[in-house]
Amino acid sequence: MIPPTSSTTGSVLPAAGSILLVTGPSRSGKSEWAESLARASEQAVTYVATAQCDADDVEWHTRILAHRQRRPEHWRTLEIPFRISSVLAQGGSGECWLLDSLGTWLANCLEQSDADWAATQAEFLSALRSHPGTLILVAEETGWGLVPAYPLGRTFRDRLGNLTRQVGAIADAVYLVVAGYAIDLKRYGQLVQEYRVEEKTLP
Repeated sequence: MIPPTSSTTGSVLPAAGSILLVTGPSRSGKSEWAESLARASEQAVTYVATAQCDADDVEWHTRILAHRQRRPEHWRTLEIPFRISSVLAQGGSGECWLLDSLGTWLANCLEQSDADWAATQAEFLSALRSHPGTLILVAEETGWGLVPAYPLGRTFRDRLGNLTRQVGAIADAVYLVVAGYAIDLKRYGQLVQEYRVEEKTLP
């Protein structure tokens, strides 16, 4: 289902029980757009923050504080850096859960082996499918620049790209936010189908 647009205000009204993915580059306005979707849902909102606050990192602490101050006081906030899937299982129908962000959560789990991360991702996707309420997920676009020159950077970029693609496949709407503007890729975009080149048998 695609969230309808209000003809009077121009705001997007998320359908109850839908999954919305909001992705975009740094400082694009993706978190603000996700928060506006949560407010428009007119449901009780639970904000799941995946960032870990480091008191020694003043700049990072300032970023986290700015997010906190922007959120309505009546929203419930959970700071969950790791066990996201188990937390999502606590959601109920008629609620809106906003998770910000997938990239930060992935970074927290970056030391997992490929096999462990595959299991973590599968568990997370299963939690999304079974969540009875409205879900809004914020993700970062990191693959638009140069290939990272170090292995851990490449692992992060590849895992995040694959994760957002998997989430996008089951989401009801996928918003790309760039320069303060949001567009629903699921409504206006064309799905890229995976293809496999068949090996020809030599005579």
